[in-house]
Amino acid sequence: MSTKPKAFKYVNYLWDDKKANEFGDDQVSLFLYRSNILGSDLRITNYGGGNTSCKTIEKDPLTNEEVEVMWIKGSGGDIGTLDKSGIAGLYTARLRSLKNVYQGLDDEDRMVGLFNHCIYDLDSRAPSIDTPLHGLLPFKHIDHLHPDALIAVAAAKDSEKVTKEIWGDTMGWVPWQRPGFDLGLQLEKCLEENPGIRGIVLGSHGLFTWGDTSYECYINSLEVIEMASEYIAKKVKEKGSVFGGAKVKSLQGDERKEKAAQLMPLLRGLCSSENRMIGHFNDSDTVLEYINSHDLERLAPMGTSCPDHFLRTKIQPLVLDLSPNEDITDAEKTLNKLKPAFEQYRKEYEAYYNTCKRDNSPAMRDPNPVIILYPGVGMFSFAKNKQTTRVASEFYINAINVMRGAEAISAYTSLPRQEAFDIEYWLLEEAKLQRMPKEKPLSRKVALVTGAGGGIGKAIADKLVEEGANVVLTDVAENRLQEAVQSYKKDTAAYEVCDVTKIESIQNAYKKACLEFGGVDIVIHSAGLAISKPLAETSESDWDILQDVLVKGQFELAKQGVEIMRKQGQGGDFISIASKNGLVAGPNNVGYGTAKAAQQHMVRLLASELASDKIRVNTVNPDGVIVGSKIWEGDWAEGRAKAYGITVEELPAHYAKRNLLNEIIYPEDIANGVFALVGLLDKSTGNIINVDGGMANAFVR
Repeated sequence: MSTKPKAFKYVNYLWDDKKANEFGDDQVSLFLYRSNILGSDLRITNYGGGNTSCKTIEKDPLTNEEVEVMWIKGSGGDIGTLDKSGIAGLYTARLRSLKNVYQGLDDEDRMVGLFNHCIYDLDSRAPSIDTPLHGLLPFKHIDHLHPDALIAVAAAKDSEKVTKEIWGDTMGWVPWQRPGFDLGLQLEKCLEENPGIRGIVLGSHGLFTWGDTSYECYINSLEVIEMASEYIAKKVKEKGSVFGGAKVKSLQGDERKEKAAQLMPLLRGLCSSENRMIGHFNDSDTVLEYINSHDLERLAPMGTSCPDHFLRTKIQPLVLDLSPNEDITDAEKTLNKLKPAFEQYRKEYEAYYNTCKRDNSPAMRDPNPVIILYPGVGMFSFAKNKQTTRVASEFYINAINVMRGAEAISAYTSLPRQEAFDIEYWLLEEAKLQRMPKEKPLSRKVALVTGAGGGIGKAIADKLVEEGANVVLTDVAENRLQEAVQSYKKDTAAYEVCDVTKIESIQNAYKKACLEFGGVDIVIHSAGLAISKPLAETSESDWDILQDVLVKGQFELAKQGVEIMRKQGQGGDFISIASKNGLVAGPNNVGYGTAKAAQQHMVRLLASELASDKIRVNTVNPDGVIVGSKIWEGDWAEGRAKAYGITVEELPAHYAKRNLLNEIIYPEDIANGVFALVGLLDKSTGNIINVDGGMANAFVR
């Protein structure tokens, strides 16, 4: 049973004795538990950063002898979500015996391949480059973390002196060196020269701490981080201000978000010159303090220090030369003002690559910025998917905290450009990128789906997410949206209540898409209702609501969506979910059929007008979608049953029997039709796809 120490002021104590006791003496489970709670605090280590391990005694399956095995986070894992499937188990003795064959710094890449000869657990994840750093140290439990406070110490110009000042003789210090086998040897040497230390600070990199038990290791890590945090807080207080004080005044919160929503599609288009990107926006107090400061101009070009930071944020951000109050409503004018800065950034990145590249360096990657700073407004990030761009934003916030702390201590130092390049373009890092799963057809695209709270709209959203898109679900019923969005993984979908009969409501939906994901590429108008009445019984209000939701709503969705797509300059797709009833004259259907026909013809008109912008406009016509469709929950079913002289209960069989294929049509079938148009038929516009099982009277030709 642990005893909770005195309350920490700067870090979160999250150890739960009851939870830990459930694992008994299972050291691997306790190491995983420790990893998860450490990884839950972004000030301690960010997504995918850091590494944790433990050593246990196991029975060798070949000799039946007891051997020491090290369990460690595998390559590409995240300690915050780490489980047994994400770790590697290696014979500790075999790993240490690699010292006998190590031939120096030029041998680092070969050594990584030799880690596989040390595997004990055949279900292991591939061992990471940090494996020897843990294996060459003798401790049972080890944490390698990237706490903001510790990296601030590590990145201060007099890091070794500051380490001594904070921890005295209880902490070791080693200068910057790229992770690898030799760094493990340096840690081993540091421990030999300083027996009894509680941890080691890695210059410009991070922290190693340890303990005999998982709990002792956890407490040791927190205490070391707490001491660094307390030291920095004292220095900040002595200094009176950070980053030289404020140079720019922030806009109010709502104004910042409004400005960001207007700007993001333009930034997204500029960042997507080689590959389409997904965006993220952050205007936290931490970000604003930094980007509004006098020292931004000096610090931003220096770049980040910790390798985990710049691998995700690029070596430095792009700072926009825009004032917070600048009028950016004229998209073309704003775009022309922004273009030169992006062109210059790409040229500088290319120069960085050409200056630092080795004979065997991988080809230059996308030269566009990942982090974009707008003083007075906030920070934008752009990457291949939402998780990556959100994580890049989080890592740059870590970098801001590091700069803040280092500047308070003395002065911030970043890695030399060549060292940074050798990490960014390391062949092992390239190999990791090459192992990434192939992207899905709709990856890097953002879709907005109306009527997505259920039925056809939800099925369409499901299909788009399945094929890789980020989706903004809209509907008039928030409870349905809340339930719907919970069915998706994090960083996949967002929602906004939207009444398509109201212009402002549509504006808010698009603003959500811009702030959450950077813009929009696919718009699906699936919101609808159905009223089945003969002419004499069709009221003016019936007519108006059908026209407003189906036709006027489609018009306004297209108008606002196209404005965003044009800002991005990447083309796009607009899909109208119409109906067979727009093509076929049937009884008791004058209001609904006329509105659906208007939707279909609007598609043809828009397809003709928007082709020069590479915006494709198409129609999917469902028919007889009874199972799972919301419109059949009301009076429409009774109206159609009356028109055909049957009961409501007989409708599914009636609709299935009347099509040529004798098939029941489901919402998922409509979703497949949408995907065909937005994911496969990239040279089709102005078309109609009937998803009705084959209705001869609805054939368009």
